[in-house]
Amino acid sequence: MKSLVLSGGTGTRLRPLSHSMPKQLVPVANKPVLFHALEALAASGVTETGIIINARNTSIPSAVGDGSRFGMAITYLPQESPQGLAHCVMIARDFLADDDFVMYLGDNIFSPGITEELAAFRRDRPTAQLLLSKVSNPSAYGIAELDGQNRVTALEEKPARPRSDLAVTGAFFFTPEIHEAVDNTKPSWRGELEITDAIQWLVSHDHEVRGTVYSGFWKDTGTLHDLLECNRVLLEALEPGIQGSVDTLSRVYGPVVVEPGARVERSVLVGPTVIGAGSIVEDSYVGAFSSLGRGCRLQDAGVESSIILDHASVRGVRTLHDSIVGKGGDVRLGADSLSKHRLMVGDDCRVEIPA
Repeated sequence: MKSLVLSGGTGTRLRPLSHSMPKQLVPVANKPVLFHALEALAASGVTETGIIINARNTSIPSAVGDGSRFGMAITYLPQESPQGLAHCVMIARDFLADDDFVMYLGDNIFSPGITEELAAFRRDRPTAQLLLSKVSNPSAYGIAELDGQNRVTALEEKPARPRSDLAVTGAFFFTPEIHEAVDNTKPSWRGELEITDAIQWLVSHDHEVRGTVYSGFWKDTGTLHDLLECNRVLLEALEPGIQGSVDTLSRVYGPVVVEPGARVERSVLVGPTVIGAGSIVEDSYVGAFSSLGRGCRLQDAGVESSIILDHASVRGVRTLHDSIVGKGGDVRLGADSLSKHRLMVGDDCRVEIPA
């Protein structure tokens, strides 16, 4: 069983973070979103993965490597420009050959993974199987309609008057018949080859396309709010462990990870929380659902429900909540006074907060 992981998007909704890194490498629970995807696939038994990347992108191959850390072999498949999900299947044709495969959007989080769903596909082997999720705003998604036997009868992209609340998520299971469907797909009004159109072609030509409502947590990490929600959900499964140093004047409550080389002094940590390797936390409060990357520095700071990327610092600001600070970002106290602060700070930026 192979997988095709799509990691070629531009991530415009996550700027300024996505100016300096692909959105798939933004960390949640101190691990890039893409790593969560690859681990989920490996846990499902996938051993060969093709990753679609922007043709000019070198950061994803540098971060992921040859795949050995995930127990799989990885092939990188460059895409000159985003032309739709079905186009990704088209350019991966030689890699996929005549094998069944799972297509996984590299900026999606599925918790606790897709092992059961992949096993069901292998057992029943419909032409295609979609993972679906009930949503409150179906007009914002591709929507699937099911009959009484969980067969997909229709698909519609962002319908003005949706006839279903079942959104198509970022995991698809395909047999080789999908290639004929892709070859018969025409560009949409967006000028892209839509995978929903290819799947609709299968439905219209009497192929068996099934839908499974995903029982776990699913989220497309396309916005600040989505990233923070994923961070919270994944941290809830945290296995606590103190490998760095925590002095006797500090207090730790709930599941907390302090990675090797990290130092905590005169501070309060409330789990679930991760303090990354080599980070220093002094005279600070780190509240629940926070993750600090490697080499961060907190001094006289208060951080809660936030993501602090590698080598970032927060000094003198005790009101950071639901925020993201990019790599090397510097948030520090200024002159005036505000009661709360909510920030998304890009890499290597400096922000001064009024006192």
